[in-house]
Amino acid sequence: MTVDLFVSCVADQFYPMTAMNTLKLLKAAGVEVDYNPEQTCCGKFAFNSGFIDESRNVAEKFMHYFPNNRPIVGISSSCVGFVKTRYRELFYNSSLHLECKRFVDNIYEITDFLVNQLHKDYFEAVFRHKAAYMDCCSSLRELGLKNEARQLLDKVNGLTLVELKHPEICCGFGKGLFAVQHEAISSAMADKKLNDAIEAGAEYLITNDISCLMHLNSYAKKQGLPIEVIHIVDVLTSGWE
Repeated sequence: MTVDLFVSCVADQFYPMTAMNTLKLLKAAGVEVDYNPEQTCCGKFAFNSGFIDESRNVAEKFMHYFPNNRPIVGISSSCVGFVKTRYRELFYNSSLHLECKRFVDNIYEITDFLVNQLHKDYFEAVFRHKAAYMDCCSSLRELGLKNEARQLLDKVNGLTLVELKHPEICCGFGKGLFAVQHEAISSAMADKKLNDAIEAGAEYLITNDISCLMHLNSYAKKQGLPIEVIHIVDVLTSGWE
């Protein structure tokens, strides 16, 4: 099997090593990976800012970067969630309706693809830390994912997984625009999420969304909180030689 790798614009700019680790993880899962370096934003930020026509233009361009009828695997749940839930709306009753349907049916978030498509959940990772997993809003509510990440993390050697008291509450990023327009509320939500993990005894907070990762990690570093936020892919590839 060959898959196309979808690296979000935030990952490309701020977490390129997570993208590289995704490439390694997929290869370890037994699939060939193709990466189109011309790919750009999926249109999520424009859409959430109210620029629907501009978002549609970006989305049309984005689909053309993945012309092959094969699985597309993304590493940011909010971006995949946006494609899954909004592309049909953007291209409803248009000349791109059928192409959009093919595209939406072919795209997967990384934990979903590993567990539900490849049926693989053990990668010989070693991560000797106590950590909590956060259910990102997009992952939970748009993609319907909850147990997939925990199934993968349960197989990580040395990892002690603890549960948050409120695992399903938003971290405050709010798809981007909320964090910009309501900084004080967004920061308070980040503080609540991170302290929930700290009170559970976690050294790390694990997520499957790049935007949430950037938001929470930035807040934790600015406030000097004793916790680090990490992408699940980086955990699943930890301890490899």
